Amino acid sequence: MNKRNKNHLIVFFVTIVAIAAMILCYGKDLANNMTLGLDLRGGFEIVYQVSPLNEESELPEMGAVVKSLTKRIDVLGVNEPEITIEGNDRVRIQLAGVDDLDQARKIISSTANLEFRDVNDNLLCDASILSEGGASVVYQDGAPVVSLKIKDSATFRAVTEKVAAMANGTNLIVTWLDFEEGVDSYANEKNSESPRYVSAASVNSAIDGDAVISGNFTPAAANELKDLINSGSLPVKMTEIYSSVVSADYGQEAFALTMRAGIIGVLLVVAFMILMYRLPGVIASIMLAVYIFAVFFIFNGMGGVFTLPGIAALVLGVGMTVDANIITFERIKDELYSGRSVQKAVKEGQTMAFSTIFDAQFTTLLAAIIMYVFGTGTVKGFATMLMVTVFATLVLNLGISRFLLSQLSKSGYLDDKKTWFAVKMEHIPDLSKKQERFYEGPFKKIDFIAKAKYWIYAACAILVVSAVCSIGNKVAGNGFMNLGIDFSSGTKITVNSTSAIDENTLKEEFVSWGYEPSRIQLSGDKTAYVTIKAALTQDELTEVKADLESIYGLEANDNVVTPVVGKELVKSAIALTLLAWVVMLAYITIRYKWDYAVGCIVALLHDVFIVLALFLIFRLEVNIELISVILAIIGYSINNSIVVFDRIREVTDSQPKGAISATKYKEIVNEAQHHTFVRSLYSTITTILPVLALLLLGSNAIFTFNFAMFVGLIAGTLSSIFVAPTVWYWIRTHYTPKKKPKKKMKKEALDEMTIAGIND
Repeated sequence: MNKRNKNHLIVFFVTIVAIAAMILCYGKDLANNMTLGLDLRGGFEIVYQVSPLNEESELPEMGAVVKSLTKRIDVLGVNEPEITIEGNDRVRIQLAGVDDLDQARKIISSTANLEFRDVNDNLLCDASILSEGGASVVYQDGAPVVSLKIKDSATFRAVTEKVAAMANGTNLIVTWLDFEEGVDSYANEKNSESPRYVSAASVNSAIDGDAVISGNFTPAAANELKDLINSGSLPVKMTEIYSSVVSADYGQEAFALTMRAGIIGVLLVVAFMILMYRLPGVIASIMLAVYIFAVFFIFNGMGGVFTLPGIAALVLGVGMTVDANIITFERIKDELYSGRSVQKAVKEGQTMAFSTIFDAQFTTLLAAIIMYVFGTGTVKGFATMLMVTVFATLVLNLGISRFLLSQLSKSGYLDDKKTWFAVKMEHIPDLSKKQERFYEGPFKKIDFIAKAKYWIYAACAILVVSAVCSIGNKVAGNGFMNLGIDFSSGTKITVNSTSAIDENTLKEEFVSWGYEPSRIQLSGDKTAYVTIKAALTQDELTEVKADLESIYGLEANDNVVTPVVGKELVKSAIALTLLAWVVMLAYITIRYKWDYAVGCIVALLHDVFIVLALFLIFRLEVNIELISVILAIIGYSINNSIVVFDRIREVTDSQPKGAISATKYKEIVNEAQHHTFVRSLYSTITTILPVLALLLLGSNAIFTFNFAMFVGLIAGTLSSIFVAPTVWYWIRTHYTPKKKPKKKMKKEALDEMTIAGIND
């Protein structure tokens, strides 16, 4: 081995050491600095409809509303709250890690207009006389009271002097929060066991100093009042139209289960790649470690929030980024089977794989961008992670994987070690003996076009069964499909228990509270999902959750969607899917031809219908996260189809010019499939392994999400192998493009030439 070759080998090992050192030094910090979403830390997400306080007033600038809300959230001590304005009159609030969810809800949505009135409900003064942030909880005679620092002492003295002069029994200052004219009255409330006013304090003389609000406060109630006063009044009415609440214990358990399943899934992919590709598989495993590190680094750096669907996207990305390596490795093996040297095979394989990898990843990126721009909530989080995944895949596949493999091949150390690339020497021609390539892989004899009809028949049978099931369910009064509250509106309560839950007992408990569950689904022994068609109010939810916690020992989670939001989500879901199709098909038409695009759209329809069909057959809940899955599957399926079509185009372009017969088109498709089938098979396995781990070992909170992903990946693979190429073949053999008529050249009349002495 010469010096130059040794240098390449030294660069390879130095790079490996640098990668290992980087991951060991910073990996733990990255893990510790993860910002967890509310579904992992506990917390809530609420969408409020913002409206004026009364008919006479106008809606203020939403920026001013957000400032008021931010001030209130600061009172709660929440780190990194997310407040998003949606449209002209809505605001979405996400708070993770909140200890007392009910208190937070009250503080955020209450208008908190503090007013002091007399017994005749006349306004004496409002909160403008108080010092900002001047409310505090103190104790008098062992009881909690709220102390107020007075800023405008002159006004307060005049008010208290006026009240003190009133007749005995009427010399009261009544403290109100959110007093409503024509609704609230001291006279009506004074004999109530729980009056709507905060307190009614007698005043015997003018007060020069600070004031005290006393009453039968518990410490929690006193603190809540203090926080509301300090947060200031909110100049609008906040109506809750969507909410999702997750308890901290439930979120932490979901995070632990999902991370463990993700690690197992990644390890399975590593083992598979090394087993199937040997040395390139080791390179892919190194790249995979860098990929995970890079995704965490980028996501943390951009302030991303890790959610359950986001982690699922990360694990899905493991399969997708390994797929980029599989495409390259299969190309390298192809070159070795043609008798190329290791160095030339690596170089040619990497070059030929680039356009396929780019097109495949770019279509997935398009789907992710559409999800991010037009999606909300969990869909946006999933899309963000998917975009980071695509970026990391392209950069790392081109950077780390290609660089390491190139350094090894250039070292010359692998020249006589072709078997390290998972090829057999007896399959490689000896070019010195003028042998030509003779090994075409284990699937050379399969007629993919002929076999396609069997899967097409099976897919049609699945669709027919799903149609029968949906019609049967409709007749039985259950609806065509099991729409989750995301699309149908209602309330979904997750009941967590320290002991086994009995479904019948749970149903009886809800009925006794006045709520008839439309569906109860058990997940294991200690978790149950209860769906109620009505959208419960905040007070109703608080009461139900308190009863559940007293019975089952753990805090329940809740998700509420109003009919308005449900209808909008349906429209948004359909628009997202159609837009993703249009954009990606336009790209494919530009990069390839229209018949390739048609093959892809039929394959996409196949994938979506198969996923929905199984949801109909098994009555699984259709929710907003399913839209994320469908969009991801769209990207994945086109990814697979493009790999096949790229090889079909390559074989077609190599044919002699002239008309191509139907038999030849069939040979073209089968030849392309022979070269890409192993890649399609391996890519599916490496993508499904982590999803399968999430499905079997991950959190029940994303079971439906993972099941849809699992089904979609299989459907996407089958459509790219059998559906898309068959549609392309059918178009090529049945559609004859009209030939453009050739323009007939008009014969021009010859000008008469004048020749001296002849015709002059």
